Amino acid sequence: MKSLIAAILLIANFSLEDIVLDIYNAVSEFGEVEYEQLQADLYAIHESPIDLNHTSDEELSQLYFLSPHQIDEILLYADKHPFVSLYELRLISSLTEYEIRDLLPFVKVDPPSADESAYNTIKYAHDVFAHARHELTMRVDARDIENFGGSDPMFVRTKYRFDYQRRVLFGAQLSRPAGGQAQDLQYGAFLQLRDIHPHLHNVVAGNFQASFGQGLVFAPVFHNGKSAYVQSAAYNRQGLRYYSSVDGAGLHGAGATARWYWSKATRLDATALYSLKRANDSTWHHLIGANLTFRHNHLQVELNAAQNIWSDSIHPYNNAAYNQRYFRGRHQAVIGASARYNHGWFDAFAEIATAENYERFPENAGSPTNAPHWGIGVIAGSRFYPTDGLSLIALYRYYSPYFDNTLGYAFSETSRIGDENGAYLGIEITRWKGWKISSYGDVFRFSGPKYGIPYAPSIGYDVILDFTNTHLGSLSDARYAGWWVNGRIRARKKGDLSTYSARAQFNWQSGGWSLRTIADANITTEKGFSGYGVSIAQDAGYAFAEVPLSLRGRVQYFDARNWDNRIYMYEHDVLYAFSIPAVYGLGGRAYICLKWQILAPLALYLRVSETVYAPNWAAEHQRAMTRTDVHLLLRAKL
Repeated sequence: MKSLIAAILLIANFSLEDIVLDIYNAVSEFGEVEYEQLQADLYAIHESPIDLNHTSDEELSQLYFLSPHQIDEILLYADKHPFVSLYELRLISSLTEYEIRDLLPFVKVDPPSADESAYNTIKYAHDVFAHARHELTMRVDARDIENFGGSDPMFVRTKYRFDYQRRVLFGAQLSRPAGGQAQDLQYGAFLQLRDIHPHLHNVVAGNFQASFGQGLVFAPVFHNGKSAYVQSAAYNRQGLRYYSSVDGAGLHGAGATARWYWSKATRLDATALYSLKRANDSTWHHLIGANLTFRHNHLQVELNAAQNIWSDSIHPYNNAAYNQRYFRGRHQAVIGASARYNHGWFDAFAEIATAENYERFPENAGSPTNAPHWGIGVIAGSRFYPTDGLSLIALYRYYSPYFDNTLGYAFSETSRIGDENGAYLGIEITRWKGWKISSYGDVFRFSGPKYGIPYAPSIGYDVILDFTNTHLGSLSDARYAGWWVNGRIRARKKGDLSTYSARAQFNWQSGGWSLRTIADANITTEKGFSGYGVSIAQDAGYAFAEVPLSLRGRVQYFDARNWDNRIYMYEHDVLYAFSIPAVYGLGGRAYICLKWQILAPLALYLRVSETVYAPNWAAEHQRAMTRTDVHLLLRAKL
């Protein structure tokens, strides 16, 4: 058994980058995603895996490919008869073979403790420092070298991370943007303490994020909206968590969650948080927030409240038709309540929230009036699991025209929730060995103008069919071999713009070799005009067995001459970096990535990429014919 588990872990570790890439591809086309945070989370969990016998729904929800039903089944299994080995994941009916493959790099099994309270208490500080992981990375990029016009194209970033079993986390970073000066330096730090005392469940300080309920009041930077993970839609609860980026998103301050158990099935969480950050160059934003969560068996009820205070009145940068009902003013209160009931084949969830807003009359164009409007946001849905290998989801949302909470993000067609009425239906089928078929249909209506839609009302739709067929080698093989194919068809209409797209991928891996072929195509129509975009890319990678060196590369051709036909495609990059360029124009692109483990604690990552545009297209759009980027990262880990 031990040799089998060791082989499984070897396989899982080898395919980690491919698993991360598959997650990116599943979410990259569907909205705004904080990819840097996502990648940092997954690599951090890989370094300190989740113990399946001592975990929670908050922790497992960080593995974005797991559905709420799969999370519930893992927790139920661990509660009834704790895991003895990872091989027992095969006994969880909702997990397919390839989902177990995706899960293995991020989990472990420790024997259950006779005294659970001892596990939830860190007794000796010297144990923390003796068994912690330290990581220092230094990254230098030369970006768009040809087009910087004489200014400095160098992006520089230094990061330090301290990690004790992901229960004590500390990180700090300093970066300077390309073309920036000394005064443009960006810096930040975070601290997170988890389960350091039986009743102190979580403490965060510095840069952090908050996620509760369905996201109408508090939402994470990375949120689960529409994606190829159909069943994970509208599942955002992760509580308080650190935020490792310094891009200005997230919160800055401190928060804490206390937890009390009445029994193993009944608990109460109380969370308080405070954030102070700049809204712009002259305005400070204060946030005071609270959450109460009560859970008893299969029922969970939450209350959320947030009070926003700005040092000066805020308003949109321009008075456009689509932002007339955005919040304006200095004070805003947001309150909400959510509930979830899950039992067996049925899972129901809902949240209702109200946010204070103001109506701006034409005669008072310069400032808000004293006429408050309490906008309403409602989201409700259910998941059904009628039989093994079949799952359904139905979701309805209504966000009134005056509902505008800049800290929230629930399931929505747009990046800012408000003035939307929609219904979503999804299905996932995994009944056949090696197959996963996902599909959803979403229809929505806006009563007022939206960005890019100057008229009102407007109706749109979004339909997708995604399938994957996987052929994995035996999990006991020491040298992993397998192939899988993925296809996706999507039709979408928003305003006058209709888009029809398709993607096909073929992936093959054997020993140290990996190959991936990706083909994309789309057609757009708008007011009688049409355009198209096509792209084909070939990836190849090899990991040497004799030396600690691996190479990955890509060559790509694209023809997408209109911006509406741009194509997004994930690219490999140096560690903790992401690259998902919007390929636009006519030309080709290539890159190569190198990873060299120089010594046990020291690794070098290098990426060189170049885009070459067709001369006629570059001249017509006043672009340089080439764009070259070089990324270099040095990592020291103890």
